[in-house]
Amino acid sequence: MCGFAGFWNSERPLADPGDILRKMTKILFHRGPDEQRTMVSAEAGLGLCFCRLSIIDLSADGSQPMESASGRFVLAFNGEVYNFRELRAELEVQGDVFRGHSDTEVMLAAIERWGLEPALSRFNGMFAFALWDRRDKCLHLVRDRLGIKPLYYGFAGDALVFGSDPAAFKPVPGFSGEIDRGSLCLFLRHGYIPAPYSIFTGIRKLMPGHLVSFDGIEAGNLPDARPYWSARDAVENGGQDPFQGSPEEAVTELETLLRDAVTSRMVSDVPLGAFLSGGVDSSTVVALMQQTGGRPVRTFSIGFEEEEFNEATYAKEVARHLGTDHTELYLTSKDCRDVVPLLPKIFSEPFADSSQIPTFLVSQLARSQVTVSLSGDGGDELFAGYHAYAMGQALWRRASRIPPSLRAVGGGAVRMIPTGGWDGLLKSAGPFRSGGRAFALTGDRMHKLAEVAAQPDFSSMYRALVSAWRNPGGLVVGGQEPPTLLSGLDSDPPGQDSIARMMYWDLRSYLPDDILTKVDRASMAVSLEARVPLLDHRVVELAWRLPMEFKRRDGQAKWVLRQVLDRHVPARLIDRPKRGFGVPLESWLKGPLRDWAEALLDRDRLVREGFFHADPIRRSWREFLSGKRRWQTQLWIILMFQAWLENRDGLAGSDGR
Repeated sequence: MCGFAGFWNSERPLADPGDILRKMTKILFHRGPDEQRTMVSAEAGLGLCFCRLSIIDLSADGSQPMESASGRFVLAFNGEVYNFRELRAELEVQGDVFRGHSDTEVMLAAIERWGLEPALSRFNGMFAFALWDRRDKCLHLVRDRLGIKPLYYGFAGDALVFGSDPAAFKPVPGFSGEIDRGSLCLFLRHGYIPAPYSIFTGIRKLMPGHLVSFDGIEAGNLPDARPYWSARDAVENGGQDPFQGSPEEAVTELETLLRDAVTSRMVSDVPLGAFLSGGVDSSTVVALMQQTGGRPVRTFSIGFEEEEFNEATYAKEVARHLGTDHTELYLTSKDCRDVVPLLPKIFSEPFADSSQIPTFLVSQLARSQVTVSLSGDGGDELFAGYHAYAMGQALWRRASRIPPSLRAVGGGAVRMIPTGGWDGLLKSAGPFRSGGRAFALTGDRMHKLAEVAAQPDFSSMYRALVSAWRNPGGLVVGGQEPPTLLSGLDSDPPGQDSIARMMYWDLRSYLPDDILTKVDRASMAVSLEARVPLLDHRVVELAWRLPMEFKRRDGQAKWVLRQVLDRHVPARLIDRPKRGFGVPLESWLKGPLRDWAEALLDRDRLVREGFFHADPIRRSWREFLSGKRRWQTQLWIILMFQAWLENRDGLAGSDGR
């Protein structure tokens, strides 16, 4: 796990490129504290810097940027290719000779022998890399299939810039750091900025499973990225070639594949462990690790004072049953709140999934003993684990029976009654039920349900269901929301039911842009490599071949994955209501974080900065403090942008425009 960045300006090479690269390296240091190297090609106008977190082949033979054996290619690579030993053996049979033992050297040999895209089809791993072809004067940027590792690119003046973190572009002359107001609208809707957008004008995120090639530089003109692997194809191919075996055979096949995925991710020349929450996903990963390894797996969990957020007791029971070497740390609210000022520095873009706080803290705990930690991320998106799936399906089944025009009228009528009025009316009402789960009805939820049910089609309904701010364009000064996968950039994969469609959208956006972004930034902030075996692309492809009744069965989510786990851990240790990895935002913002929030939401400040219309935000803040509305999630998004803006250390001009 590492970090890299670079620039290319073939027409007007940058002055003092070595100094620029040293400054870029300093910004990326946390991603790779073990070694920092740079490379300048004055003739080409190209510069590369690399920060190494040594995991495989700790010797100088693993240093980057690395040249291929012929000298044609130069590679700066962040991540791991887990099947590099098998690829190396095949290449050796074909005549390749290796000087070291790193996966980077194997990647270069594979690209040189087979070509870039054929080699990519054979790499199993998480990776983002820049590949310079000296012979053809061509630069290739590549991101792994699921988007586990980040890759940004765009222009700073006339120079193409690229790398693991857009903050590293700051030293390049011409980088303005101008904030993209359309992306800010997306941030208010989702709490993250979905690819291909970034917070900066002219800077893109490379989409998962894509590569983009430059055979020259035309300032401001970015060529189209092209897919070498497609989640959409995986979904459609799974529908065309469904799994034909019995449920028991599906469980066995999934376990076999998961065991291989876990085993390959345990290859490391440094200490290794795992996050353990006690839930289905992380417990499955740890159970298979414990079977594979020759010694107890080191596992890590954190606990909270607030019982509704605490899963440490469950994790401890699972660890005791499996016999892991378990470490747990109970945190006070103050421990968590002390992380809040660090968040703008940890996340290079505004990011507002509040589970970023415990994710950072458990990464910090793990890093005290290991350099690599396996994680259970991906299980919900692949095996239909989120409550929103059952809720979305139940809502659409009911709403779709009513003509769209009547739904719109009815939704407007519901929202005409204030939330407080609904609270009074609903005191004696029963809960809303979906997928066997009950949700207490409140005025806020009635307004949300009315908005969702009033949507004209299913994709709009799901977009409304997962949106925080209802109309971001009305809050951002000069903001116009660009299209996303849910609003025009993609069409639904054919032949999928409502839950499968929601899973597909989450696989394409929520997973890489929220979940994996959170894990990457939080873990790399403490120089910890996080590996995600459930997102082995072979597991993803198998999951989409399984029928939905293997994923949701008798009201139970993630059925097939649970059956794998049941072979190793008693169901009684796992069967309980699903909890998020969250924090008590509402009580914090009304209590110890109130002054911090008030300063960031000051009306004069909002007007002076010029990004938000102040009045609706101030109104929401007053309603929240009075208890009239539960706006904590929406306000956290605003606060995370404000805190990021305050702490970006002059990345742009003083007004950010």
